[in-house]
Amino acid sequence: MTEKKNKSAIQRRLIPTYIFLVIWSLFSVFPLYWMITAATNNTVDVARGKIVFGTYAVENFNNLIKSQNLWGAMGNSFLYAIVQTVLCLLICSLAGFGFELYHDKAKDVLFGILLLAMMVPGVATMIPLFKMISGAKLLNTVWGFILPAVATPFMIMMFRQNSRNFPVDIMEAARIDGLSEFMIFFRMYLPVMKSTYAAAAVIVFMNAWNSYLWPKVVLTNPKAQTMPMLIANIASGYTLDYGMMMMGVLFCSLPTMIIFFILQKQFAEGITGAVK
Repeated sequence: MTEKKNKSAIQRRLIPTYIFLVIWSLFSVFPLYWMITAATNNTVDVARGKIVFGTYAVENFNNLIKSQNLWGAMGNSFLYAIVQTVLCLLICSLAGFGFELYHDKAKDVLFGILLLAMMVPGVATMIPLFKMISGAKLLNTVWGFILPAVATPFMIMMFRQNSRNFPVDIMEAARIDGLSEFMIFFRMYLPVMKSTYAAAAVIVFMNAWNSYLWPKVVLTNPKAQTMPMLIANIASGYTLDYGMMMMGVLFCSLPTMIIFFILQKQFAEGITGAVK
């Protein structure tokens, strides 16, 4: 009886916390709900602030298809984001693996320089990067999009920090069995650090998918535009169709939401540095 009373007392004390969390969750989810409902209403209803579902979803979708190259932009965004994610994970994990498990004073100094690079705003390096990409004749190509972000100090730091939880005894045993350093990386490190890879994949994919400023600079061909550029084109028109624009925003948001919901458990484990 005493245990039941204690449990009920604890539950009563937690009621205000639960109420606060529910209210805050509603505030957090409301913009997503409004985006979905706005995609089903016309411009007048969206401007009036209507927050219930309408009957203009098919019309907004048809207008979007007719006025914009939706599938081309979706395909470009998937291509750029997937290639950047794969290469970034491979290069940054190799760098983090090397910095932590083979570190010395020289590597620590180099890592410190990389961390200083995080303090430099991306806008400050955009002109030199554009000149380099233009000089290499990589404008309007997937490589022009991904090369500046294929290895970032933040991702290298993330892999290095999480590599501290990697059991070094496995490496020693693998060396005794005759495995090379690269085979240790691919056969031992990758499976053990899979939660870190999942978290990094979510971050890199979202950054690549939502990137706007750099693609706007290097992708001058309309056929090479991405989804954020397509949304910006809709918003820059003389007459703004809010329903059609919100339908485009919905299509732009769906891939990142799906990927996050699929990998949310691994994302939480990777952010906290969990190793399996």
